[in-house]
Amino acid sequence: MKRLYGQRAYVQSAGVHNDMEVDGFSVAVCREIGVELDRHRSRSFEEMQEWGDDLGQFDLIIALSPASQRMALELTRFFHMDVEYWPILDPTGIGETREAKLAAYRQTRDMIRDRMIARFGPATEAPAEA
Repeated sequence: MKRLYGQRAYVQSAGVHNDMEVDGFSVAVCREIGVELDRHRSRSFEEMQEWGDDLGQFDLIIALSPASQRMALELTRFFHMDVEYWPILDPTGIGETREAKLAAYRQTRDMIRDRMIARFGPATEAPAEA
């Protein structure tokens, strides 16, 4: 998101769990388009609150899994925010070879990018080509 739209909006990445390292295949395919995930780690909504993030200040949560959608919808009981569910391919179990796995991760990366452009409009920053 930041790669496409810069500082146009405050963006925070969160997941249902906070105990997962970012997958190496995700790091590799994002690096191909100039997005560095090497130091990124998944944070949960609960951890965000513990670290001082005010979840009520977010206008929109985009859920990429049914579990994250349920958690985000639960937050709407307490905060006024919109929740969108984007059914995105989970590449983690796809492919036998390294190249097949990378192809699946690229497909997921591109699905997310295409959904962002459809939802938020053309990029305002110059993204690297995939």
